[in-house]
Amino acid sequence: MTIWTPNLRGREGPLYRILADALGADIEEGRLAAGTRLPTHRELAEKVGVTVGTVTRAYAEAERRGLIGGEVGRGTFVRHRDTPRQFPQPTQDAGDDTLIDLGLNWPATPSGDPAGAALKKSLEALHRSTHLSELLDYQPHAGNTAHREAGAEWMSRFGLDVEPSRIMVCSGGQHAMEVALSTLTRPGDTVLCESLTYPGLKVLASRLHLRLHGVAMDEQGLLPDALETACRTGAKVLFCLPNLQNPTGAVMPEERRRRIATVARRHGLAVVEDDAYGLLLDKRPPPLCTLLPESGWFIAGVSKLLAPGLRIGYLAAPAGPSTERLAEEAALAARMTPALTADITARWVRDGTADELVVRRRREAHERLELARDVLGDLLPRQGRATTYHLWLKLPSPWRAEAFTSQARRRGVVVMPAELFTVGPATAPAAVRVCLGTPRTRASLEKGLHRLRETLEGGPEPLASIV
Repeated sequence: MTIWTPNLRGREGPLYRILADALGADIEEGRLAAGTRLPTHRELAEKVGVTVGTVTRAYAEAERRGLIGGEVGRGTFVRHRDTPRQFPQPTQDAGDDTLIDLGLNWPATPSGDPAGAALKKSLEALHRSTHLSELLDYQPHAGNTAHREAGAEWMSRFGLDVEPSRIMVCSGGQHAMEVALSTLTRPGDTVLCESLTYPGLKVLASRLHLRLHGVAMDEQGLLPDALETACRTGAKVLFCLPNLQNPTGAVMPEERRRRIATVARRHGLAVVEDDAYGLLLDKRPPPLCTLLPESGWFIAGVSKLLAPGLRIGYLAAPAGPSTERLAEEAALAARMTPALTADITARWVRDGTADELVVRRRREAHERLELARDVLGDLLPRQGRATTYHLWLKLPSPWRAEAFTSQARRRGVVVMPAELFTVGPATAPAAVRVCLGTPRTRASLEKGLHRLRETLEGGPEPLASIV
């Protein structure tokens, strides 16, 4: 723990805000490094001569600003600068290879993609419909009956048999995450997740004032023994991605899922399972939620499999609880999901368009993955033959993720460092996530991959690994 004494001289305003400002200044000027453990509320209160409540408000304000984060049983730490507070934006303009974006995890869109033609066909059908104006009315918070039925049908593609009454139609997977976590938690609660996790969860946890506790994992995902230990934090919710985990690409085998389910049931954990990429797999284990029908919450989005612009995601709640609270949380987050895009998605699910698009996405992802293997070759780890949109590239010594990311960008290619995905103050591994779907063409992707290989083979520039 650092012996931190804030400089409060010359500052004006409420005491808690003065403390938060002083903390921010010391972080900005390098006096408090990322990962530094801060004094406890009581210790800082005694040192500064204020109440414990003032320090609590100051730390809460600093956490709201994204400066610090709490870890149950470990304390409060200065956040890494790469901890996301908002979603990154693409850095590549259409047709511009000056800076090739392999950082954002977009679906791999093939040349001549039929999604546009399918949209035109759906809009023409809507134009002929006698019920078109109904889509402009306020909708039930959970979605109308037809759209929830389509959600249940979409869930069946993932191996889940769900009654439409348990489905919430959401504005994308992130909205579904927010609805689930808002229903299951209160500010200050701890949520368990993989030690390397989807950055959107970190953004959401910050907004909802939740504490994330990373659970150790290996090439098959969460470790059951580590989850058992993590349950001692008192957490009652686990968020995880068993299929093509983001960022590592791990696919949890069925036997591991059964062990995880056993631990979750023993400790009364609610499990929020996000399956954004699962349909890219030719064969996949049964969803974790099928092993936990009483406590499993399943998210099946369409952004990564059909089209991001639809902004539709489906959330399945467990069989027992009423969906009234879910509907309330959905309304608080977005009032309602736009009925027009929900209707288009429902049409695609029912008429087979969705299945055709998934087949094409899977084929394009496979081709791009093979291209990556051709270019990077032995630099890639042995990750099996699972088709995926992203690779977890482990860097050889003496590379560090931040240095590699900066050096790769100077060569004209963007990747995401491990720090962005690391939960808590743990040291981030020397690795980066490489996304294959963002470039519009395979030629642009190939150029970006060659730049990555050149960066790796060139080694760190002088002083690049020194911080």
